[in-house]
Amino acid sequence: MSAPLPGGLRERVLAAAVRERRAGRPLPAPEAIPATDAFRRAADSFSDLLSALDDGQWRRPALRGLDVQGLVGHLTGVEQDVQLALADDPRVACADHVASTQPAADAEAGRRPEETRLAWRAAAGTTLRLATAADPDRVVAVHGLRLPLTTLLVVRAFELWTHENDIRTAAALPPSVPDPAVLALMTDLAAGFLPVGMARIGAEQVPADLHLVLTGPGGGTWDVPLGDEGARRDRSPVEVLLVADAVDFCRLVANRMQPAQLDAHVQGAAGTAAQVLRAAAALALD
Repeated sequence: MSAPLPGGLRERVLAAAVRERRAGRPLPAPEAIPATDAFRRAADSFSDLLSALDDGQWRRPALRGLDVQGLVGHLTGVEQDVQLALADDPRVACADHVASTQPAADAEAGRRPEETRLAWRAAAGTTLRLATAADPDRVVAVHGLRLPLTTLLVVRAFELWTHENDIRTAAALPPSVPDPAVLALMTDLAAGFLPVGMARIGAEQVPADLHLVLTGPGGGTWDVPLGDEGARRDRSPVEVLLVADAVDFCRLVANRMQPAQLDAHVQGAAGTAAQVLRAAAALALD
């Protein structure tokens, strides 16, 4: 029988590896695609799933009391609100993401699933057409967000992937993974929004220098300063290294995985790392 390994060996080996060679993006790097392509790919994947569902699967409970058909209606409502935002309609600027789309979700009750699928597909196509013709840097205000259009389209791709997997869970189908090019945009979005998540959980007074490493195709490495300017000026930020799988981290950001479920390697201030994971989960719109 082999002797047990010394305590803390794993942590020491990982720390030495990080000192020797800082983690970076995987090679070969995913192709760089515009946000419109990310949205298109996510919409195509979502459409393929809907086309494969039978009538019974459309009626299964999916999310927030909605069945699959109602959830697709919610997404149709999101597309309609995005289109209003692209037309500078102020009514959707601060509208609640769920409440504003609930009428569209309710409207799908009693319709044939194919009608629901075609309505969503047409709405997504209209969003893509309008977005392709618009300035990608223009700021769009919708559902309490004010984002450049290119960023909003990645948010939309993220939501489509999240709800695709909600439906897959409801239909007892295996989960899907974004292709690496789309995932690369999603992970970059998630890393950049972590300070927003820290503010949402009331942790903006926690100064930290986060080194985030997300592994696998579509992952990468980011140095993220956390804490507002006052907190960072008053005391030195603590250093935190957080390493996790890229897809699982996106599931956390979508609030489809709890922080305790994420298989993460942490080095540095464990308490701050726990707040970062809570902040990631707080970014979800649902």
